[in-house]
Amino acid sequence: MTTATIDLPRLRLGRLTRLRAELRKNDLAACILVDPVNIRYATGARNMQVFHLRNPARYLFVPAEGPVVLFEYTGCLHLAEGLETIDEIRPATTVSFGAAGPRVEEKAKVWAAELADLIRAHGGGNRRVAIERVNYAAAAALAAEGFHLSDAQDPVERARAIKSADEISRIRASLAAVEDGVARMREHLRPGMSENQLWALLHQSVIERDGDYIETRLLSSGPRTNPWFHETGRREIENGDLVALDTDVVGPHGYYADFSRTFFCGPGRPSDGQRRLYGLACEQIHENMALIRPGTTFRELSEKAWPIPDEYLDNRYFVLAHGVGMTGEYPYVLHACDFDAHGYDGVIEPNMTLCVESYIGARGGREGVKLEQQVLVTETGVELLSRFPFDEALLGREV
Repeated sequence: MTTATIDLPRLRLGRLTRLRAELRKNDLAACILVDPVNIRYATGARNMQVFHLRNPARYLFVPAEGPVVLFEYTGCLHLAEGLETIDEIRPATTVSFGAAGPRVEEKAKVWAAELADLIRAHGGGNRRVAIERVNYAAAAALAAEGFHLSDAQDPVERARAIKSADEISRIRASLAAVEDGVARMREHLRPGMSENQLWALLHQSVIERDGDYIETRLLSSGPRTNPWFHETGRREIENGDLVALDTDVVGPHGYYADFSRTFFCGPGRPSDGQRRLYGLACEQIHENMALIRPGTTFRELSEKAWPIPDEYLDNRYFVLAHGVGMTGEYPYVLHACDFDAHGYDGVIEPNMTLCVESYIGARGGREGVKLEQQVLVTETGVELLSRFPFDEALLGREV
């Protein structure tokens, strides 16, 4: 399905409707969103996403009932014109030391007073408001206006967790675009090129295909694959190395393509040890995918999951699976050994999209293998969404 055949207004209005339903379910008059990903989810409005992840220079007022008001960054009010999800666009008041200096408290009161007027006008007397992280002075000023504040992440994440058919089509499109980029990387992988040179190919492909940005720099080679989470750097890839990556791409229309692959850099053949690591990672991924069913609780999935051999337990990936939509999102399903200390329960539902994770690397071992698959929860199990092939040489097949 091409962009031209997608009903974008229906997509955007559907997301806003889900968010408002969560506000009503939680008896909230409104929410105030600052995270640019959540602003985009609720409205479709995009503006300098990465910049606004750390600068609170635009925000969104979403009442359970009533007009949606976007407070936009200075000089950018025209960017969201015409969106059916937004009733009014106003200039934002930035409450940060960088923007306001010693006048932060003053700006916070202006910020809070304008939002308070909207809440009183459209909240139906309800004084319960969900808010995302903002400057402390801003939150304090809004509370001083007489409102009970709570964390907006709960209703927003629950709204985002269940995907519409339109969203699923955009996720498929994002994955297809990113898989082309990973194919380009695989094709150009050679001994002597740096990790950065290889990673840059994915960035180029993402932008060419109208994607947004890559959230992380998770590509490493050889001894830098163990433990996981080394960021890509200047190391030259050597013959016989494993090269592991996690895409973490915010692709077309803001939807996440999140899968991981590990490749063997030839010429030559992988060692028995490399194939063993890869085989165990494949086993973990496929066995855990097979356990996912609607109605299964997070704890049940954790308890039934593939048992990680003791040799690899210390370096395990921090979650068994996690939600995915416009970024990584609710829920996080933890391993059984971590569940009581850090996990939480819930229920897997149809039309959730999840990423199933594996990292296999021994503590003190030379290399590790990272694999991850993105799936859609159906009425009977899962449908695989990430279709980029696994490495044939590491699977032990002749190539």
